[in-house]
Amino acid sequence: MKKYLVIGNPIEHSLSPKLQNYWIKNHNIDAIYEKEKFNEDKLEKLFLNIRDKKINGANVTVPFKKAVIPFLDKLSAEAESTQSVNTIYLENDKIIGHNTDIDGFELGINKINYNISDKKIFILGAGGVVPSIVYALNKMKVSEITIANRTREKAENLKNLFDELKIVEWGEIPDFDMIINATSIGLRKNDEINLNFSSIGKNKFFYDVIYNPKETNFLKAGRKLGNMTENGKLMFIYQAISAFNIWHGVRPTVNDEVIKFLD
Repeated sequence: MKKYLVIGNPIEHSLSPKLQNYWIKNHNIDAIYEKEKFNEDKLEKLFLNIRDKKINGANVTVPFKKAVIPFLDKLSAEAESTQSVNTIYLENDKIIGHNTDIDGFELGINKINYNISDKKIFILGAGGVVPSIVYALNKMKVSEITIANRTREKAENLKNLFDELKIVEWGEIPDFDMIINATSIGLRKNDEINLNFSSIGKNKFFYDVIYNPKETNFLKAGRKLGNMTENGKLMFIYQAISAFNIWHGVRPTVNDEVIKFLD
């Protein structure tokens, strides 16, 4: 039996095992997928296990998407461009790091038929998945991307990868069409972003990368102001499909059954 896992810290909220094992069962694959809370000192052992084929593949979530890079033999073009890895696999005895978050975000937005072209985007946060979202947004031809992070230096570091980014101070609200919460604020029920959106106007799109819980306080605030809201569930599903396809050579379909299964 092949073994796969997702590593992160925190990891309790992850629905990756639920989804991956659902597809594994549906496609009669002899495998199991688990989640494991990690500290950075466990990374070396993980990669030894992958090299020895005791683990056949892994997903990586916060805070390890960049930390795993030194342990890899090769990066895909997407992982290289974003310096972010969320999917690991073995190919010709080389450990490869890939980024399926880019596909996940783009396909998720396309699925809800939101026309993102020429829109102004405001991103909260500068770690984890943000390079992947910026890469996808540029690919989808948005007009402007502005970032705010509680530690400004981290946001400035992203300009080394994407020099067109605009940076504002945390608490400052620029003009935007779509706002993306890419922080971890919202994973806990009582988390509040504590930004004042009362003067932003109507017809904005509030998007939260978090999918569990289903509606964060950030999305509730957007909805109460009369704006469109969406959580990260479709992004999560589509990035998982790409990883599943890499590992098993099968691309599961997205239907209402899968979407409701994760509720």
